[in-house]
Amino acid sequence: MDEGFGSGENTTPRQLVHFVTQQTRFALINNILQYPDQLPSMYELEELNPSVSDATVYKHIQKLIHTGIVKEVALDDDQRRQGYPWKFYGLTEEGREFLEEHNLLAAEETLQQIYDTISDKPEKMVKYENAPRPDDD
Repeated sequence: MDEGFGSGENTTPRQLVHFVTQQTRFALINNILQYPDQLPSMYELEELNPSVSDATVYKHIQKLIHTGIVKEVALDDDQRRQGYPWKFYGLTEEGREFLEEHNLLAAEETLQQIYDTISDKPEKMVKYENAPRPDDD
């Protein structure tokens, strides 16, 4: 795993499990897992967490990025379209491996099925779902 994985050199796996299973962070990880292509935009993460402030969603995504669980990926300039998102959030390879290793991905398919049943998505969210996404290398 790369040097950025974990929140510090002395972070134990147990501490990292506790970190990612904090309620808001774990909800965000689940949102990423359930989302088509597993690359939601910040707006979509905010919409999926209406009881949490936008600032809190952003803060926790940044913490997950800092620990190496989540990555921010952006469309190339020539792929960006006005009125659509261009930054998206997905699991890093190391993050996915860590979550699998600690049996935290067991409900991935169920989460995707639940997402598919959401019928009252705002129009903007439906529009964003169809926005171009970067190739996830």
